[in-house]
Amino acid sequence: MLLGKNIVIIGGTTGIGLSAALAFIELGANVVAIGRNAESCALAKEQFGIQGMTLSCDARDATAAPQAIAECQKRWGDLHGLYHVAGGSGRKFGDGPLHDLTLEGWRATLDLNLTSVMLSNRAAVQTFLTQGHGGVILNMGSVLGHYPSPVHFSTHAYAAAKAAIVGFSKSTAAYYAKDDIRVNVIAPALVETPMAKRAAEDPAISEFIKTKQPLGGGRIGWPTDLDGAASLLLSDQASFITGQVLNIDGGWSISEGQI
Repeated sequence: MLLGKNIVIIGGTTGIGLSAALAFIELGANVVAIGRNAESCALAKEQFGIQGMTLSCDARDATAAPQAIAECQKRWGDLHGLYHVAGGSGRKFGDGPLHDLTLEGWRATLDLNLTSVMLSNRAAVQTFLTQGHGGVILNMGSVLGHYPSPVHFSTHAYAAAKAAIVGFSKSTAAYYAKDDIRVNVIAPALVETPMAKRAAEDPAISEFIKTKQPLGGGRIGWPTDLDGAASLLLSDQASFITGQVLNIDGGWSISEGQI
């Protein structure tokens, strides 16, 4: 499905991004994956083989995505797709319910989850326009951007950032459709990743998930649950799809969840 495609993954050395990178390589793609942690980059590179490379840099740095794209072009030629996975909880910065939300927490959470998306998407669009034959961007949203869970997941800056990614992606998709540049969003629910460790180990949340994410026996999602949709949306088989949001949530968005 991705044979000969050159893809940059922002946040591609752990969790959802790493799973995607391995899936893309399996489907024939060449991958450049950015990760903040040098150790995770080294471990990921060992798994990639000759079809993948890693860079240790921060997605919030304006030079990170351009550097990854330049490396991709240097090694394999034109960029075909960008998958932005990087982001995370802002709890440690001061995110939380509005009455407890700090200005520092607000700014840090938006920088991590929204500004980083703008930076990577801008770099990709600039590259696609220069290349002159289109391209595809896939951004990572969250069901929390549109389907909140006030008891267990009350981080309001994070929800705002993830909702904003949808508006940003739809707006850019509309503007660049004439250039054959596609922009879509996938929005997962609770997935087993390093970021979700707190929630995954909470017995109350585990019980909640049994009815909130009823598919698969009521389980937390696995990174591999997202790989098929990501592969499709980055492939030519999705060449007539843009400006769309796909919830990959085990039923979260259509289930009440028993608290």
